[in-house]
Amino acid sequence: MILSCSHISKAFGTDVILNDISFHIEDYEKAAIVGINGAGKSTLLKIIVGELLADEGDAVLAKGKTLGYLAQHQDLTSHRTIYEELLEVKRPVICLEEQIRTLEIDMKHADGTELEQMLETYSRLNHEFELADGYSYKSEIAGVLKGLGFSEEEFSKEISTLSGGQKTRVSLGKLLLSRPDIILLDEPTNHLDMESISWLETYLLNYKGAVIIVAHDRYFLDRVVTKIIELDCGVGSVFQGNYTAYSQKRAMLRDAQMKAYLNQQQEIRHQEEVIAKLKSFNREKAIKRAESREKMLAKIEVLDKPVEIDDEMKIRLEPNIVSGNDVLTVRDLGKSFGSNHLFSHVDIDIQRGERVAVIGNNGTGKTTLLKIINQMLPADSGEITLGAKVHIGYYDQEHQVLHMEKTLFDELQDAYPGLNNTRVRSVLAAFLFTGDDVFKRIQDLSGGERGRVSLAKLMLGNANFLILDEPTNHLDITSKEILEDALNQYTGTVLYVSHDRYFINKTATRILELTGETFINYIGNYDYYMEKRDLMNSLYAGSKNEDGKTAGRTVLEQAPASAGSQPSSSVPGMSGGKQDWKNRKEEQARIRKKQNELKKTEEEIASLELRDQEIDRQLMQPEIASCVEKLMEFHREKESIAQKLAALYEQWETLAEESQK
Repeated sequence: MILSCSHISKAFGTDVILNDISFHIEDYEKAAIVGINGAGKSTLLKIIVGELLADEGDAVLAKGKTLGYLAQHQDLTSHRTIYEELLEVKRPVICLEEQIRTLEIDMKHADGTELEQMLETYSRLNHEFELADGYSYKSEIAGVLKGLGFSEEEFSKEISTLSGGQKTRVSLGKLLLSRPDIILLDEPTNHLDMESISWLETYLLNYKGAVIIVAHDRYFLDRVVTKIIELDCGVGSVFQGNYTAYSQKRAMLRDAQMKAYLNQQQEIRHQEEVIAKLKSFNREKAIKRAESREKMLAKIEVLDKPVEIDDEMKIRLEPNIVSGNDVLTVRDLGKSFGSNHLFSHVDIDIQRGERVAVIGNNGTGKTTLLKIINQMLPADSGEITLGAKVHIGYYDQEHQVLHMEKTLFDELQDAYPGLNNTRVRSVLAAFLFTGDDVFKRIQDLSGGERGRVSLAKLMLGNANFLILDEPTNHLDITSKEILEDALNQYTGTVLYVSHDRYFINKTATRILELTGETFINYIGNYDYYMEKRDLMNSLYAGSKNEDGKTAGRTVLEQAPASAGSQPSSSVPGMSGGKQDWKNRKEEQARIRKKQNELKKTEEEIASLELRDQEIDRQLMQPEIASCVEKLMEFHREKESIAQKLAALYEQWETLAEESQK
């Protein structure tokens, strides 16, 4: 075991973030911490690395082990180049190499005992140099930089000139090269394109150390991790397996918890009804039975209702106008920025109801394509035609559709005055704005928060053609799932750019890969794209002219032939539907029989109790009280009634229990 976290708790004021969190990480284990935004994932990482103190509990790293940590935001300040910055990580190896070279020079002028000592030192240093992969550290640095998306031309860029995302990638590269025994990564994929994420997956899978990841990239988690630590309402739960296995287990667990809660609530209501009924009999034995049941009911440990996403937070998208079948037609489109040639001779056709994902490396022109379609940028060549009755709803990462002076609540309500307060709050809550957050001004929000407001605003519109640029950025997994459900139920058309492979896999009906200045078309989701990518890229490479230019238009993949309908297997005997119907009818008959018996028993009890009351009234009459024979007769009848009632009470309780099963 390399890391042990025991009973960690942390609160900020009255807000309890972590409550008695315990888990451990084994050597070489790959684990993920998941939870909604604000669940305490980054807080837990900071406690582990010692940046924050826990209120209770502790995190203990195994003796002699090293730890490396990558926070979400990096602010490197250095005048070194990117390559020089990563080279500093290898300073011990460089020093070894310098010592070896100095010894080689000195040994030329030494002899005797001095030379023997130098040879011994030289041998030892060489061994250390080999163990530290000294002969390959330069190629290792270059490989890591290229893997993280830096071209060789960028190696000489100064750190001070880089964007925040580029600095984060440099920091990640430094951390990977330092090879600590356990790595803690907070959202490592935020600033990586698909190829870089895929490279990082492979690197971490083969990493000879332990890894803890906080990430919202579910595809990434599926490939890398074998343990999930879930933070939910301050409580930590550990699940073995990747994200998909965790998601399935969590759903089963929540279903079981909800079923247990509902069953217990039903049982409590049933017992309360039985107690009330027994008391209504107003007989000593019935009342004692009722009191016995009350004591048993008081001992029940009442289950809390499992926390679930409110149904009102499920976004519903529905255009108010249906577009024509041909939504978008692009012919011979081309775009360049100076010498930077993005794409040319592009043909695209999008039909109503399609959900088309545009993928490709950073800088290839994906966002540029969306802006050209939305008339925010001019094309160099070609034409774009929108179909009949097409109304575009556009989401961009610059959030140009927001009013900085308004509050979140006013932004949505002013745009859609027909919405009531509850609906506005529900939509904002689905995008993680709750309580007083809805009264914050747009200008006071972070870039990620503004993105979520823009997305919430767009989702409420009645556009029938949604154009989305990285819609899942800054959303937690729960919000991504809400958006996925909304898009999958949407009857309009969607064109979007995304690096979220899990999101693409769940929502896309077609993929356009922007590569080599053209688009390759895949009719399927991300898994299908991965299956066909090598084949389609080889076809694309074969479609180039001798001068290396693309010979044709967008490379199209034929739709896979629809599989023939499989004959249903014939099963001897009654079919499943008929058997289910028969079983339901038998169960209904059983329940009716028990209910009839219960009603009959209640009628017998009522009849006997009336007779018992009638005997009591007659015993008060003088002529009966003076007749010994009559008194004895009524006494025997009352004893018989008491025995029958005792048996009937027991029978009623049994039938009442059975009728609930």
